[in-house]
Amino acid sequence: MNGDARKTAEGLAHLSGFGNEHASEAVPGALPQGRNAPQRAPLGLYAEQLSGTAFTEPRAHNRRSWLYRIRPSAAHPAFTHTHNGRIRTAPFTESVPDPNRLRWNPLPEPPEGTDFLAGLWTLGGNGDVTQRTGMAVHLYHATDSMDRVFSDADGELLIVPERGGLLLRTEFGLLHAEPGHVALIPRGVRFRVELLDESARGYVCENYGAPFQLPDLGPIGANGLANARDFLAPVAAYEDVEGPVEVVNKFCGNLWSATYDHSPLDVVAWHGNHVPYVYDLRRFNVIGSISYDHPDPSIFTVLTSPSDTPGLAGVDFVVFAPRWLVGEDTFRPPYFHRNVMSEYMGLIEGAYDAKAEGFVPGGGSLHNMMSAHGPDRETFDRASAAELRPQKVDDGLAFMFETRWPVTLTAQAAGADHLQSHYDDVWRGLERHFRPSR
Repeated sequence: MNGDARKTAEGLAHLSGFGNEHASEAVPGALPQGRNAPQRAPLGLYAEQLSGTAFTEPRAHNRRSWLYRIRPSAAHPAFTHTHNGRIRTAPFTESVPDPNRLRWNPLPEPPEGTDFLAGLWTLGGNGDVTQRTGMAVHLYHATDSMDRVFSDADGELLIVPERGGLLLRTEFGLLHAEPGHVALIPRGVRFRVELLDESARGYVCENYGAPFQLPDLGPIGANGLANARDFLAPVAAYEDVEGPVEVVNKFCGNLWSATYDHSPLDVVAWHGNHVPYVYDLRRFNVIGSISYDHPDPSIFTVLTSPSDTPGLAGVDFVVFAPRWLVGEDTFRPPYFHRNVMSEYMGLIEGAYDAKAEGFVPGGGSLHNMMSAHGPDRETFDRASAAELRPQKVDDGLAFMFETRWPVTLTAQAAGADHLQSHYDDVWRGLERHFRPSR
């Protein structure tokens, strides 16, 4: 993809109030006024509703958009089951949940001609996709842009680029995502991924449950963490393409393919709140301690998918963004802990302040529920003896997919060559210092 495409993508986004009603039209007059589905939609378009939640869910949680398109989505041939590649879906039954601490190096280089969809590699997950509960952790490594279109009926896709920019051509318009951004494609929305660099690599959280939303702020008050105005939604942009286009649909864990006689990215206008968006993680407003100790890592939550238990998320997306550390008499890296939640952590750039080595951009670690973890010995020794001056942490950008259920590995993740075999060694040598006589 050339530089013109990058410029175009940047010019086609506008500020969006997160979760609110929004509207856009690529052609003046394409968006009907006062009626969602008039007897005759403007400009000879078809009116179609895309529902991301049940019709009867409470207004505050209801997600739907009206699309005004050249052809209705119903105009397509039958889908046929195709090869799933390296994508796997819940329920995960290829192995048993593993209580050990696990860490992987980045994905190996893929063959030339690998697009985003072919480059998806499932690490594991939980829940049951047919019950719309749980999540999956995927990684991707691509060398080519897609010339096909993809949609996921099983869940929404939170894409976390680590290397290489992406141009996401969606039914709603174009989104541009670079490393340091995250992009969300809602359940059922069709899109194509084009590379803005020679290759692209990153992470994907597939959320089967309730759509991601901003977390409540509680005692923090009205401001802090991710600001709604920093989420960017696309301006309407459509493809009026006649000719064969392969469309791949992920449905209950399997990939299904059909060849359309037109591009399904033909939405000329839209309004609603079931929309794709992009967010710059460096805009996250970090909240922390200005006295002593430091808050639990939940204070870094960007997005949350709530469950039926208040405060217990199906999955949280957490970012460890640049921040100041000023706590007095405080061990500043993440403390040793065991957690009822399960944590998959990835690194976008730089280094993570709890690990001295072995955790690299493109890699990831999994600490399932109640697995003891924390800083390695080198980090512990250094932080315990450090002079506690105000310190700016800005040499890394890490994130976490945190989920209420254990993450069960796929067979390919459990047996991967890039699985580190001696991860436990990072905690070796944490010596006894307890001397009661002193």
